Amino acid sequence: MSHNVYIYILVMAGVTYLIRLLPLTLIQKEIKNKTIRSFLHYVPYVTLAVMTFPAILYATASIWSALGGLVAAIVLAYKGNSLFKVSLSACLVVFIIELFA
Repeated sequence: MSHNVYIYILVMAGVTYLIRLLPLTLIQKEIKNKTIRSFLHYVPYVTLAVMTFPAILYATASIWSALGGLVAAIVLAYKGNSLFKVSLSACLVVFIIELFA
């Protein structure tokens, strides 16, 4: 059986295009429902969190250093520190835990 890669690419491109095109053609009016608008507002943040969280836990040699860095980042971000300070502190916590554990 011969597999043509170009057919696979064409089908994937078609599906991707339809996924992006259908909402534009089916929803022509402004969305006024507060629940749906709120849901659509948080979709990018949730998607980023879902993609990032597993990478945080498995990026280090130990799960404990990853959790330490995650907790440090969450605490500092909650206190309103800058992104640079949060990321630098999380890296430092991971380094220290990896060094002594």
